[in-house]
Order: sequence, then C-alpha cells, then structure tokens
Amino acid sequence: MKDLLLITPPFTQLNTPYPATAYLKGFLNTKNIPSYQMDLGIEVINKLFSKEGLVDVFKAAAAPQSANAQRIAQLHEVYSNTIEAVMLFLQGKNHTLARQICSGNFLPEASRFDQLDDMEWAFGTMGMQDKAKHLATLYLEDLSDFIIECVDENFGFSRYAERLGRSANSFDELYASLQYDKTYIDGIALQILSERIKEVQPKLVCFSVPFPGNLYSAFRCAQFLKEQHPTLKIAMGGGFPNTELRQLNDKRVFQFFDFITLDDGERPIELLYQAITQPAIQEEFKRTFCLVNDEVVYLNSTSKPDYKQSEVGTPDYSDLPLQQYISVIEIANPMHSLWSDGRWNKLTMAHGCYWGKCTLCDISLDYIKLYEPIAAKTLVDRMEQLIEQTGESGFHFVDEAAPPALMREVALEIIRRKLTVTWWTNIRFEKNFTRDLCMLLQASGCIAVSGGLEVASDRLLDLIKKGVTVAQVAQVTSNFTEAGIMVHAYLMYGYPTQTVQETIDSLEMVRQLFELGIVQSGFWHQFAMTAHSPVGMNPEEFGVIPQLNEISFANNDVLFIDKTGIDHDKFSFGLKKSLFNFMHGIGLDYDLKEWFDFKIPGTTIKPNFIQSALETEEYFSIKPSSKVIWLGNQPEVEVFTKSKKGTSWEMMHLLFQDKKDAIEITIEKDKGEWLLKTLNSIRIQKDNVTTLKESQPTFAHLKADFETQFPDFELFWFSKSIKSLNAFGLLHL
Repeated sequence: MKDLLLITPPFTQLNTPYPATAYLKGFLNTKNIPSYQMDLGIEVINKLFSKEGLVDVFKAAAAPQSANAQRIAQLHEVYSNTIEAVMLFLQGKNHTLARQICSGNFLPEASRFDQLDDMEWAFGTMGMQDKAKHLATLYLEDLSDFIIECVDENFGFSRYAERLGRSANSFDELYASLQYDKTYIDGIALQILSERIKEVQPKLVCFSVPFPGNLYSAFRCAQFLKEQHPTLKIAMGGGFPNTELRQLNDKRVFQFFDFITLDDGERPIELLYQAITQPAIQEEFKRTFCLVNDEVVYLNSTSKPDYKQSEVGTPDYSDLPLQQYISVIEIANPMHSLWSDGRWNKLTMAHGCYWGKCTLCDISLDYIKLYEPIAAKTLVDRMEQLIEQTGESGFHFVDEAAPPALMREVALEIIRRKLTVTWWTNIRFEKNFTRDLCMLLQASGCIAVSGGLEVASDRLLDLIKKGVTVAQVAQVTSNFTEAGIMVHAYLMYGYPTQTVQETIDSLEMVRQLFELGIVQSGFWHQFAMTAHSPVGMNPEEFGVIPQLNEISFANNDVLFIDKTGIDHDKFSFGLKKSLFNFMHGIGLDYDLKEWFDFKIPGTTIKPNFIQSALETEEYFSIKPSSKVIWLGNQPEVEVFTKSKKGTSWEMMHLLFQDKKDAIEITIEKDKGEWLLKTLNSIRIQKDNVTTLKESQPTFAHLKADFETQFPDFELFWFSKSIKSLNAFGLLHL
C-alpha cells in the first residue's frame, strides 16, 4: 500500500521513462511520503506487442481495406510468432537475433520496408546491431499502421489521440470523445490500471501529462477511476497543464479530476497529500485549480515557498520496469537516435533558463523565467546515486539551455571522481563554449549537444533576441566538433517578418555548416506562436495578427496571419529534403533551387561565409584570471647533456602519451622541471581542487611563478612545444 500513485499516461518515449514522476518520487522520499509510480505507456506497449497481445489484436481487427493491411492480416501468424523475440532484442536481451533480422528472411515485411532501397545509403556506416534495430522498428511501424487502420485510429507509439489535446481552446471535442465507448487501447490501459490500483490502494492518484498526446489517456483513466473508485482523489499536473491550462474555467473538467496543479509540482502535491490524509489540519493549496461551490477556482493560499532545487532530492526510478523499455531507430538522424535508442537517466542542471530572453519562447512562465542552478557536487552526487539505482551510466540533462559555467563545474567534478559516464544536453550556441571548454566537456563524457540556431540570419536572430550571430554559432559548433562532440541544430522557418530571401539565405548558411562538417544533425520546424511568448503577448510588435478564440480549456499554440502574406508552408518539403541529404553528405554542391519545385531567388550569402568566420586570426589573449588545468598523463622523462662550442648544458626530453597519439618536446632542464611541477599542480585530482573557484592556479599565477626564475613567460607558454600540449589536455578555462 502506498498513499500516492504517480502515473505517466500513454504514450511518451519507448526507450526511457519520462522523468516527471521519478523527480516527484525522489522529492516525496525526502518527506517520507510513501508513493508508487508507473509508466502506463510502456506497460501498454509491452502487453500489446506480445504474442498473446497480437493474437488478440488480429481477432479484434476490422476487415482491412488497404492492400498493406490485408497483407499484414494474412501474415498474422508470422507476426505473432516473431514479436516476442523482436521485443526481447529491442530490450537489449537478445543481441544474437540481429544476424537473423539482417538476413532478410526473419521479419515479415509490409509497406514500411519499401524505403529499404535507401538503406545502405542512410545506414551504410552503421553496425549490424543498429541496422537490425532499424529493421525491427520498421516491423513495429508496420504493425502500428495495421492497428491504426483496423483497430484503433488514435494509436501512436509516442502519442495517443494527440489531435484532441492540440490547441483545444474548448473542452467540447475531448469531452465528447470521452462519452464514446472505450477504444481497444483504452481497454488494455484500464485493465493494467485497475490491477495496479488494487495492489497500491492509493489515497491520491496524480497524473503527469507532459504533452497533448498524453491528455486523452489521462482523462480516460481518470474517468474510469471516478466510476470504479468514486472516493479516490485524482490530480493532474505536468508540462501540458503548466503551459496550456492556465486559463481553465470549464467545470466539466472536474468530473474527471479533483485538482489540477500548475508549475513545479513538489509543494502543490505535498499540500494536496496533507489535505487528503490530515483533514484536521487547516487546508492550504499552491497553484491549484479545483471546483468549489460548483465554480472553478484557483487556490494559492499558502505562504510556503517552492522548494529549492537542492532540496528536492535525487530522482527515483524504482517501480518502473527499466528492463522493458525498447530502443528503436526510426530515421537516419544521429541526434534522433539519441532520443529513441538507449536508456538515459534524466537530470536537470538548472531550473529555468539562464538567458530567458528569446521572443519565441514561453519566457513568461515559471519553468523558463525562474532560473536556479544546482551545485555541481550535488548534481554529480545524484548521478552516482542513479548509476547505483538503475545500473545505467548514460545521462540526458533536460535543461532548456545548460549553463556553460555549470557544465564546466560538472565536467570537472566528473573527472575528479574518475566517473565513466556518457551525457548530452541542450545549449545556447554562445561564445563561452571555447575550444578548451569543449575539450573539457568531451573528457568528462559529453557526446552531443543540441541547440537552437533557429533562423540562420543575423537580423532575425537579433529579433528573436537569441544573443548570438551566425558567425559565432559557426565558431562554437566548430569547437564542439573539433572536440569530438556531435552537434544538432534546431532550425526554424516562418518567423514573423521573415522574407523569402532570408529563408533561402538561411538554407545556404545551413548548407555551408554541413559542408564544413561542423554540424552533424539538424531538424527544420515551422514557427509556432505560443500565448506565453513575447510574440504571442505582443503580436503587433512582430507584424502578426493572432486568430483568437474564447478560452475555456487549453491555450498555448495561437493561429496567426503573417502580415508579409508569405506562404511559408510551401518551403517545408524543400528545406527538409535538402537537410536530410546534407546530413548524409549528399547534394552539398547542388544549386539551392534544385530542392524546390517552384522559383526561388538566388542566395545573397557568399559561398565561403562560414569558412571565413572560422578563419579569424588567432591571437594570444588568455585572460589573466583564466584557470589552467591539465587533463593529460605524466610524461616519460629523459635528461641529457647538449654541447656546443665547448659549452654544455642539460636538456630534458618529455614523451607524452594519450589514448591515440604521442608527442615529444625538448626544453631546457630547469624549465622542464618547472613544467613538470606545474602540470602536477594543475591536474584535477580527488585530493586537489573541487571547483575552479577554489585554488586552481590561474594564468596570472603561472606567469608570476615562472617569472621568479625565468624571463618572458608568454614567449615560453606560447612556444610551439607548449602549445602542442593543448591537444593533450592543457586547457585554459
């Protein structure tokens, strides 16, 4: 028995749990509040895609109409007999099946396999395991197509009935759909939920709804609980209500939920728990909608503040079936494979966004505007706890934009503790990501970053208030790439006032970034105006006319008319097709007009613009306050005597080894001894320094120390010999 049941409704990710309930459970542990969590989505997927589940699906299916569905129905026994082996393979429990899958004689194939003509082109550099994952993913997508046509039209692997939650200003359509008979997927989900309620016997059930594609299922589950357990209290929170239900006033919502909370959930859930389990205590609420005297009211009566990030505890993934998540590879996009392939422990470096100025972002909402970083030591403590709990050492930091200074401190702490971890995160392409910082991040296990380049136009970047230029983005992406960290760029078209010329010029910038190999992955999306962004709140300043509806339920995406009159939709196919090719090194020498089936203007961007941005003259301008660290090994040392014209002096030969290469430098013995002593003092070790704010020597310290013995530190430090150590881990931060 547990007092609270935390639920993520179907569907989010297949490969790893959405972290909201794990965050909340970790917090509840600090308050000794007993809770149980479940990812209803992955449980439904595993029940549906089993031998018994598929047998039932084919029995329940309506007569297939398309030739594709007819083919799948005819092969139903083959699908039922192969499904469990495939699921075990995708769960990482049956690696040897990869050879059978890749043989072409094991999996039944329907229309999703038509794309295999391009397989060697798109996946030629991938190993057998990844090719097999992609083939197994196509196999599951074939089954998904069959389910959508013949069983449940709302089905989707990472969303369910999403259209009902997207831009639903009125509750009418969703409410009407909940009056219909339960769908096939509903039946599976509710059966699992019913069994879990009997096991856990909670007093409060909390649904975390991150996306529109989880909304219908959350309401359907709540409806079922109200019917079967009318005294049970039910709450909803999460990303969807936080952004979309801030103007809620439809009473019918509370036929399903007793409470809807906004923003950070820790304090609101604690107060709900107290109100339900300790009725003698004066009730307090924080950012909570409920029904009082048949009216929707917003209660925010408590004076208790939100918890600081240092107080919320370590996320707790217990209860979740971590061995049942499946790794899939849908498309040949290296960053998308990180999203869908492999198990990642999710953490946050900082609450909110340290920049908080972008006009396209919901910067008026607390989850963006309230910036609070977590101490690096606390973060790495949590990483170690999660590794012990889950057995997984991969981490996805789900920040809006991870702060460079904090990334630096986390990297140093990881290196200091000699942890072997793999991690990635989202960033701003800002100038603080120097070559040396990127080298440090890579040494700590960072494998990839994603960031919003948005529109590759300086005018529009300034209008967005992104705080970067295209040339600056190029330099930063080059720094990451040189360090061996993959770069994914989020790209945008259709931003207010964007001209056709700017769209084409932006594509040319993107082409050059891929041509030079300093961006490896990207994704175009069309600008969407949200109600809580500066564009949505002040549309007249950005030349758009919002198409406003009366709000009684959800309010986030806002339809609008761009005063330029440009039809940005028509660029979608050409932009995405060109990018897909660029990612595989194809078509980089094409004229841009080749990607569009309508006339476009020629680009005004010089063909070497990005290259020129990377060729800015290097000059030695290390700040005196820059911390200097050494990530390399101690060298092999040999002292020898050199003679010339009857004069002898001692020299030192130093041989440095790293994982791939070796370098040798020869300098005067006394300077070599100073260098050896210095390298040892600036190493990151357990008994050395914890953060750069403490006693780590600065460039000024090294200069002062050197010049107590020798003249002209800069001449020595920027010599070819010492500069060669940069690639081996001599960094200035």
